[in-house]
Amino acid sequence: MKILITGASGFIGSHMVEEGLRQGHEVWAAMRATSSKRWLTDPRIHFIELNLGSDEALRQQISSHVREHGAWDHVIHAAGATKVKNPDDFFRINRDGTLRLARTLLAEKALSGRFVFVSSLSIMGALHEDDYAPIRDDEEAKPNTAYGKSKLEAEHGLAAMTDLDYVVLRPTGVYGPREMDYKIMADSIRKHIDFAAGYKKQVITFIYVADVVQAAFKALTRGERGHAYILSDGCDYSSRSFSDLIQQTLGTRCVLHIKAPLWLLRLVCHLGVSPTLNMDKYNILSQRSWRCDITPAQRDLGFQPEWPLKRGVEACKEWYSE
Repeated sequence: MKILITGASGFIGSHMVEEGLRQGHEVWAAMRATSSKRWLTDPRIHFIELNLGSDEALRQQISSHVREHGAWDHVIHAAGATKVKNPDDFFRINRDGTLRLARTLLAEKALSGRFVFVSSLSIMGALHEDDYAPIRDDEEAKPNTAYGKSKLEAEHGLAAMTDLDYVVLRPTGVYGPREMDYKIMADSIRKHIDFAAGYKKQVITFIYVADVVQAAFKALTRGERGHAYILSDGCDYSSRSFSDLIQQTLGTRCVLHIKAPLWLLRLVCHLGVSPTLNMDKYNILSQRSWRCDITPAQRDLGFQPEWPLKRGVEACKEWYSE
């Protein structure tokens, strides 16, 4: 199949490209002209520049591709912003860019099959902070971050496109080689310090990048049209599980575990003393339950998580060490 993968130079997108090549597909890697090809060195990759911020530029780029190469069979849209200086940029990139791409693909008859949109579990918000019940995909989403709202508005926009065959994936926290946020945590533990926020019980969930990739490729030909599927490795963890596994895997001794009250974290995020600590990040770190139900993805997509946290962290060891 001929598959277009957006965000190809990024963490998740680059792994999507590798899997597409492994399966023998004709893979088109969409990226900005200024993006690095550090993880995209396979000579079989076809590159295409797509400007998701301009209607006219994107139309010209896609129509030119169709004239020369024909339509894509499927699209995996993994491009998006997770950190921005101005919250409005979340909507410009995650919502407007997504909908502009989908509209243009339809208008230029550039897509013959399915559009898979990589969204996020964070669109659901903090739904079960007291009872710790699993978050289900049929519940009303109540995002409490600008990032989550931008992804949800993108989902709503796709739903309004009646001619679009699409599926949404909502992964929980994705980790693996090339991911930087969890790497920061690994760096801290390597330096013998682990930081956590809040004293109330916290249940967190993870998914290794290879399992997200697995779900995306299954969703190309399986799953209910228009459905949004929650993804995790199917397990729940305490707030110490990830740090303990990193400590064990890296062989770090004598880690100081520091817990800060949420009011202090909120103050730090409100003051913006670090680019990575803002009120969006506060809402994410302070959420007490990320437990979620992946039964629909298992049933409809045939999704079977292959990377429990211990195996995933061990696979990251070499990359974290480097």
